[in-house]
Amino acid sequence: MEPCIVGWGHTKFGALREQTFEELIIAAAREALDHAGVAPADVDGIWLGHFNSGMVGDAFASSLVLALDETMRFVPATRCENACASGSAAIYSALDAVRAGSARIALVIGAEKMTELDTAGVTKALAGASYQKEESDVSFPQIFGRIAGQYFQNFGDQSETLARIAVKNHENAMANPLAHLQKAVNFSFCNNVSEKNPMIAPPLRMTDCSLISDGAAAMVIVSPDIAQEFPQAVTFRSAVQVNDFLPMSRRDMTALEGPARAFGMAFEQAGAGIDDMDFAEVHDCFTIAELMIYEAMGLKPKGRGAEAVADGTVMKGGSLPVNLSGGLKAKGHPVGATGVSMHVLAARQLCGTADEMQAEGAELGLVFNMGGSGVANYCSVLEAVR
Repeated sequence: MEPCIVGWGHTKFGALREQTFEELIIAAAREALDHAGVAPADVDGIWLGHFNSGMVGDAFASSLVLALDETMRFVPATRCENACASGSAAIYSALDAVRAGSARIALVIGAEKMTELDTAGVTKALAGASYQKEESDVSFPQIFGRIAGQYFQNFGDQSETLARIAVKNHENAMANPLAHLQKAVNFSFCNNVSEKNPMIAPPLRMTDCSLISDGAAAMVIVSPDIAQEFPQAVTFRSAVQVNDFLPMSRRDMTALEGPARAFGMAFEQAGAGIDDMDFAEVHDCFTIAELMIYEAMGLKPKGRGAEAVADGTVMKGGSLPVNLSGGLKAKGHPVGATGVSMHVLAARQLCGTADEMQAEGAELGLVFNMGGSGVANYCSVLEAVR
């Protein structure tokens, strides 16, 4: 058996201006340790997922969590960064340490404080995750706007489908008290450009874009030989990382080849396929990304991802509900926290403790976290062992 997640914590996501970056880290970590029943003194190593890129002044944040308890002083702590997949980078680094035997109990935190900057400042910071030699003058909304434009050119205008994805994820977020935006929006609002839903990067409207959020999530990962000591345990049937070229000029931007490879490898490693998954949490930084991820995971053929929305497959109650948490679109996207948040909420689903978000009878959960425009790709298949 692989290492197991045995406890988790999750702050609310949102514009948390009254909480500092350090306070968010400590709050999520404390909740995870308490949930697992692990004393701070028993932690062997700490991994922090944090993108930053100038959004806060904390460029050396790995040891901030040590302030949680005096007994954590001198515990090894490492910051992991891989753009919007920084949280998953921290999880996978902890998994490697537990597998290698250098840690039996690992604490993983993902955190970001984005609202220290205004929207223009955040947009510039996030643009640091693109290929500076060729893309330094392009924002991520513009990057995904270009992707959407090319996709539309190849496969037809998908604006209505993107609007329906936004509606779906906002509806799902209504059941998630941790979500940044618990507000239902209707199809007409999402599908039309208006003063409250302006065009951001054609053909993407504001409702096609994820949120600027603050927040943190954390988990405790332990070696399988001690997992039975904990009241809940979720293991990794697979955990695959695939990185692709950074320059968009070297990739087919309508194919998400790196993500597709990650999904394929994860399914092979898990000994399961897309039809075996009971739910998925995927990286909908923009609605076009979610649409194309349907195809990358093999749910629908290339160019026909819209069918998964039209036939109800990805809806709550469908055969593969996607982003029951509300996704990045409505739950929020504090960049370094996102990958950890996805795994935490998937673990809750598998343990039957997702409350109003719960997918009935969930046994296998799929998590996909993406850094940049399909560059750093992390795909996990999770299952509960207790």
